[in-house]
Amino acid sequence: MTSKVIIRPLQYRDLAAVCQITPSLGPDSDRSLAAFHDYLQFLHNWYFPMKCLSWFPNPCQRIMCVYVAEQDQEIKGIIKVAPFNKSRSTWQVEQVLVTPDVDQGEVGSALLRYCFESIIEARTWFIEVNIHNQSALSLYRLNGFQPLANMTYWSIRPELTVLLAEADTSVPNLLPVSNADAQMLYQLDTVSMPPLVRQVFDRHPQDFQVSLWHRFLRLAKNWHQGRQAFSGYVFEPQRKAAIGYFYLNIDPQGKTCAELTVHPAYTWLYPLLIGQMSKIICEFPQQNWQLASADYQPEREEHLTKLGADRVEHTLLMSRSVWHKVKETRSVNLEVLQLSEMLQSLQPRQNPIPNRILRCQDQPNNTPDQKN
Repeated sequence: MTSKVIIRPLQYRDLAAVCQITPSLGPDSDRSLAAFHDYLQFLHNWYFPMKCLSWFPNPCQRIMCVYVAEQDQEIKGIIKVAPFNKSRSTWQVEQVLVTPDVDQGEVGSALLRYCFESIIEARTWFIEVNIHNQSALSLYRLNGFQPLANMTYWSIRPELTVLLAEADTSVPNLLPVSNADAQMLYQLDTVSMPPLVRQVFDRHPQDFQVSLWHRFLRLAKNWHQGRQAFSGYVFEPQRKAAIGYFYLNIDPQGKTCAELTVHPAYTWLYPLLIGQMSKIICEFPQQNWQLASADYQPEREEHLTKLGADRVEHTLLMSRSVWHKVKETRSVNLEVLQLSEMLQSLQPRQNPIPNRILRCQDQPNNTPDQKN
């Protein structure tokens, strides 16, 4: 008889066991697994400071949302979740791992349900999973996740980057990004995605602002890892709006990731912005950088196909909503209450006055026949 599965927060003594159940990285490993490996390495060095920050309100309070499934005093699974927006109405399931000797549906569902029930502020959850990971897809479908969008990740080779950088791709009105541009970036992000995706992400202008604390943490992290970040947006003076935005996080070890947002009415910006990003990347050693496209961005996929970029991963974006039941007050037994004693003022003090209108059957019969 197996014991009950216990879900609890991650502790420092669990890190060794978690590393054993985490698959090793290979050439076919997906992005989420590589990010989880980096996160575990980060926890080995900064666990206790991050744990202290999770005890009181601060911008890093939710960085330690990691829970483990324990059975017979052994770690059988782990889940990592994180808020997606600053209002914390949308949360992302970043990783779910279960040991092969247990039922993945049972332990994985227990981990997911624990997060759904304990994180009350989350109204929507979403997950991005590789389309070839059938066990993970069945787990998320079992727990109510529905397909939202298909994502494709492209890899641009160093030799292709050099060719793109040599082309004349001068971008007019390319400006640096600051917190004052948050409203324009929010409007660009809103118009660049379908209503259903926009509703799930639930972003607001403050999501595009970087606080002083986050700016300091980002600079410290980039300095520690040797990374450099670049960003910019294209300003349309007639409409006074942003029509294009890019963000580059360059890693000297070759793990450069790029984000690109283009207004649907200005798709001619794709070659210009990709060329501009290529010029920045060429200033560093040969980089193999990645760019994502969604199924609602056919112009981007068409342009990347013409460039000769390589498709490296296909993922499925899935989401589900959560409604938390409001705690009800204790039901009151009406029989216990002495309503007659409580409502003395509403009780009748005398018999009601009889009705003076006689009914028809009570009236005397005064017909001529009876008189005679």
